[in-house]
Amino acid sequence: MKPPVSQPPIIGYVTPLSAAPGQDLSFRISSTGDQPFTARVVRIHCADPNPAGPGMRMEAVDLPLQARYPGQEQAVHPGACAWAALGSVDAHRLVLRLRARPTLASDPMQVLASLQDATARLGVALAIDKGEFVLVVRTTPDGAARTLRSGVPATQDRWQAITLDVVLDTGKLSLTVETVPMGVPGAGPALPTRHAQVDADAVLAVPTHLCLGALWQGHPAQGYNGLVEGPRLHARRPDGTDTLIAEWHLARDMQAQCIAAAHAGMPTLVLENMPVRAVRSSAWTGRQLDWKQAPDEYAAIWFHADALADCGWREALKLRIPPGLASGVYGLEIRNADGADTIPFYVTPAKDGPRARVLFLASTLTYQAYANHARGNYAGELAERIAAWDAYPHNPDIVTQFGASTYNRHRDLAGICLSSRLRPMLTMRPGYLTFPDPRGSGLRHFPADSHLTSWLQDRGIAYDVITDEDLDDQGLAALAPYDVVLTGSHPEYHTRGMIEALIAYRENGGHLMYFGANGFYWKVARPASAPHMLEIRRAEGGIRAWAAEPGEYYHQFDGGYGGMWRRNGIPPQATGGVGFAVQGGFEGVGYRRTPESYDADVAWLFDGVQGERYGDHGLSGGGAAGFELDQVVTELGSPSWLKIVGVSEGHGPSFKIVPEEILTWTIAASLPRKYEGVRAHMAVGLAENGGGLFAAGSITFLGSLWKNGYDNDISRIVENCLRRFLRASDARRDRGQRATSNIAE
Repeated sequence: MKPPVSQPPIIGYVTPLSAAPGQDLSFRISSTGDQPFTARVVRIHCADPNPAGPGMRMEAVDLPLQARYPGQEQAVHPGACAWAALGSVDAHRLVLRLRARPTLASDPMQVLASLQDATARLGVALAIDKGEFVLVVRTTPDGAARTLRSGVPATQDRWQAITLDVVLDTGKLSLTVETVPMGVPGAGPALPTRHAQVDADAVLAVPTHLCLGALWQGHPAQGYNGLVEGPRLHARRPDGTDTLIAEWHLARDMQAQCIAAAHAGMPTLVLENMPVRAVRSSAWTGRQLDWKQAPDEYAAIWFHADALADCGWREALKLRIPPGLASGVYGLEIRNADGADTIPFYVTPAKDGPRARVLFLASTLTYQAYANHARGNYAGELAERIAAWDAYPHNPDIVTQFGASTYNRHRDLAGICLSSRLRPMLTMRPGYLTFPDPRGSGLRHFPADSHLTSWLQDRGIAYDVITDEDLDDQGLAALAPYDVVLTGSHPEYHTRGMIEALIAYRENGGHLMYFGANGFYWKVARPASAPHMLEIRRAEGGIRAWAAEPGEYYHQFDGGYGGMWRRNGIPPQATGGVGFAVQGGFEGVGYRRTPESYDADVAWLFDGVQGERYGDHGLSGGGAAGFELDQVVTELGSPSWLKIVGVSEGHGPSFKIVPEEILTWTIAASLPRKYEGVRAHMAVGLAENGGGLFAAGSITFLGSLWKNGYDNDISRIVENCLRRFLRASDARRDRGQRATSNIAE
């Protein structure tokens, strides 16, 4: 088995993720050693490398590409920071004041603020080095930096008022660190005021730039972990006059990537790598939990040295989608002498072109939320399986430079609440394995959803595809042309606009087939100014990898309250008919038919299915009902006409009721329900006024489409439902019926 490599020999990303015929996709590619590379387009039908399944099904597509492309190795520069061009400063002395709250004071050399030239070759920086404030001076463009130690400790997780006094013509530097009065009690005793004076023994250049949170070298360097508020820069001229030359209110323009100066004529502050905002400042009282109602209490920015919002790579290849190319899931396969990568993308239908009747809604915001999820499980059995199956070789446990997921934490242990797609997303690759599943393939998200596209190809069912971003941008209009909309295995993350569009589609006579669980769960925000980003605030309840701090439940991007859709008044049941109820290990069992499944209005679902039990097989955990399970709950929005036709039984001891389902260990959060407890609900129904729902109630369900070459009960149930929904649409169309939506557009 080859040892893992931390630097993939060739890798890339694409923007945007989808395009229609006539539109362009831009591929940003890094090839080590500037090696040239070849490229070809493939259609991705199945991305599961398990030899016991259908196998990797990648169909070459003949498109006009060059025989060879010049390669370039492109660097990654993580670190959130903020910088301003000061222009010409007339001063012999500068005084910088700010308040800071370090969150990883023990780390070496983190630049809190830098007064510098355009590339940080000259200047003075205030930094934290292993718990101590230090001053780093650069007095000649080619000279080495000198570190002057202050002896003043940087106190972890406490707000400190900092004054840095720089006498440029003598090189004398003074540092004062004082306690900051807090808006809430319990912060601890006041910190003693500490002073330090050091001498650079050289004339210091007049700075042209100020950078907060890092050095600015055209990119961040030596990033700081912690919060900053209230930055102000004063210039003192030789005649003794003191002028405020830069100041910013950091709660202004919360969603923007530039912060206007507090006063006219002062420079704008430019944000890099999307620092976290809408966070508590030292003045936070706890009396207002919405930053919009008390902006002065949220006038801080949180910088992280490992934040990455945009690799900023140059375009290596542009692809224009040709007329007539079928809508579907595709990939650009790139290869140099040392390795290969496949970058997925989506071709959406032409605006005025023909449409299929079936639409696959790719859960790309969920893929992005989980992008580069470092689970700490790569070594051992998983690595051995990857090698044995020739699966995708790169794992975020090893390849760490492209940022982590919203299920990970920053180095200072703050939860990652922002995720970008302008970076390689290792977990969104054909053949990527998540778990060493002893009974299946161990796939999640993008490759797991290819179990559906492979089935559609095998059954000869024409379909179009759009992404979550397409749905968010276009709303109901993106869904309206289709008779049936199919989800993937885990459509978890949605904006308000997406949820409204899905509900309106169904209530307007559309048919939704929800093939997963734990879907329609988290509310996210996408800013129009940075559509490649998403934001998640893990507020209040729910299954969470980390919890947002009190007072930080509102998004910086749109000001909306974050957290679960259930806590925002639109439970998952209102969208997909079922909602999250049970979580366990990545293992599955089958379903048992319910007495209701024999009712005439739903019995058609089981045409050709023999026996009471079905689905006890599969490429995901070995069974159709597993890992995360959903249930019908009428008072949470499940339609009254939806019938539970199957329930799972016999789950192992790892399966537990999720927190939002209970008030105490003896009191449930909702009324008693049919078939409650540790089980999944499969449900189906057709509304009297048109439209319908199918809900599998399980994340592992799609993995069970495969058995005997798609000749099995799960495959039969899905095909029965899809074709019944299509016939129902035909009948409505023949009657000229169209339901009205109660969602305002």
